[in-house]
Amino acid sequence: MTPLSRDAVRDIDRRAIAELGLPGVVLMENAGRGAAELLLRLGMRGPVVICCGKGNNGGDGFVIARHLDLHGVATRVLLFCEPADVTGDAAINLRVLQAAKFDLRLLSATPDATELARELAAADWIVDALLGTGTRGDIREPYVTAINAINAVHARGVKVFAVDLPSGLDCDTGHPLGPCVEADHTATFVAPKLGFVAPGASKFTGQVHVIDIGVPRTLVDGGV
Repeated sequence: MTPLSRDAVRDIDRRAIAELGLPGVVLMENAGRGAAELLLRLGMRGPVVICCGKGNNGGDGFVIARHLDLHGVATRVLLFCEPADVTGDAAINLRVLQAAKFDLRLLSATPDATELARELAAADWIVDALLGTGTRGDIREPYVTAINAINAVHARGVKVFAVDLPSGLDCDTGHPLGPCVEADHTATFVAPKLGFVAPGASKFTGQVHVIDIGVPRTLVDGGV
């Protein structure tokens, strides 16, 4: 598949919603469920810790958590923002987890690195759903601490699965914007991202898997 830039990916999402009438929450559900099914195919058994930010990437993480739980996988979500900061389709999926009394822990704006390391070290897999394709500029807290903690336990053998792209990687250039998650696998949506083909990007993405989220092929190919 032809790699896409962040602007191209955003345009496909916008057109799927505005022109084709596909609700954004349906696209998020398809993305999260597809990523969860991939994790199961990769042999993941848990426990799993899903690190979520406030954007749609975090929303995908909430969906992943729900579907892994349905398969009996011990799953905990770490939220690196205030719940009120989560909006749109991501907020819908966060409210589902809250209403279902899911294992959800809120982290402060300056998470304690030692405590976070303990949380992550207890996992067999970590899902990185912190930052998405729209990330630009320097990586800031709490994501600096989160990314460094993920990489530290990854170096000790905990497996890491990135949602859409590793947090801290520039979607278009494939260069790290500061601390960047080093994943074993990346589940990317619709198409590979332009930065994935850059020299050195594979150090961060690991094996890339493209997940279909239900957008018609004619739109992805530019024919609609």
